[in-house]
Amino acid sequence: MIEGVSIAGLAVGAHIGYIYIRGEYRYLSVIMQKAIKDAYAKGFLGKNIFGSGYDFDVYWHGGAGAYEVGEESALMESLEGKRGIPRIRPPFPAVVGLWGGPTVINNAETLASVPPIILGGADWFAKLGPPKNGGTRLFCLSGHLNRPGVYELPMGYNLKKMIYDVGGGIPKGRKLKAVVPGGSSCPLLTADEVDVSMDFDSLMKAGSMLGSGGVVIVDDSTCMVKFALRIMKFYQHESCGWCIPCREGTDWLEKTLARFHSGGGVKKDIDNIQYLSENMLGRTFCPLGDAAAMPTISIVKKFRKEFEDHLQGRACPFERAGAGEQLPVMA
Repeated sequence: MIEGVSIAGLAVGAHIGYIYIRGEYRYLSVIMQKAIKDAYAKGFLGKNIFGSGYDFDVYWHGGAGAYEVGEESALMESLEGKRGIPRIRPPFPAVVGLWGGPTVINNAETLASVPPIILGGADWFAKLGPPKNGGTRLFCLSGHLNRPGVYELPMGYNLKKMIYDVGGGIPKGRKLKAVVPGGSSCPLLTADEVDVSMDFDSLMKAGSMLGSGGVVIVDDSTCMVKFALRIMKFYQHESCGWCIPCREGTDWLEKTLARFHSGGGVKKDIDNIQYLSENMLGRTFCPLGDAAAMPTISIVKKFRKEFEDHLQGRACPFERAGAGEQLPVMA
């Protein structure tokens, strides 16, 4: 990745690169600092790199712990020492970015792919996946799975094969219920929808997204109302609070889902949850509001019966049956 950052800097005529790491990932920060130090020691960074006349410095920056700064303009605000809230655009970062200068921002995975693309060639990399979706992807398999982990696989890899061959299937012989295909912001797929290629175009046709490649496996012991509540708790906590639809919407949804799951819901809540989620879409400065809304909409639509099973003062049927106590660990 450090080499990819340097190559990107050379390509755009930049001389400084920043690697931003979320504050909770302290062990990764230690590894990154050592890698940067080693790169300087071996002449890959610094002044006049290998006699080329090109200077390039790399710094790591540890965040204070905020999902919101995954949004590029909020990340720049954080790098400048300010609160991590998104900027209104235009201007875009490539024109007015960090400290007012033109700035190129890429995901770490993208920059890490640059050196092998240069060594192997663009055609070689593109042929690793289907047309228009070439290359490999890091898939983080988590949840109810025998072999969770991070796997580098070709784009277009079949999701069902990923679950059962790569991930080793579902523990204790339980049945698959749903899959989050690309991180918690993506619409869920049911067990009948997992025979799909894991690439941008195929998942879009299936009504979801590849997103970050965070694949969460959900078995049939899981209460989907509780799963929706868990997702909303995260987004309610991580909202920067800057814009009203996200700040108020995530808070209202979290409280409603909590009441609903405990048996205090009424029938009109189900439609209200979907209605509010749909009205959050496209109405926020950054995609966090959309990220909270999209999985909620899909859960209500695809698992409406489970919401109805919580009505009439009934507590969660899964917990009454002794199941659903542990939700899958989110990637």
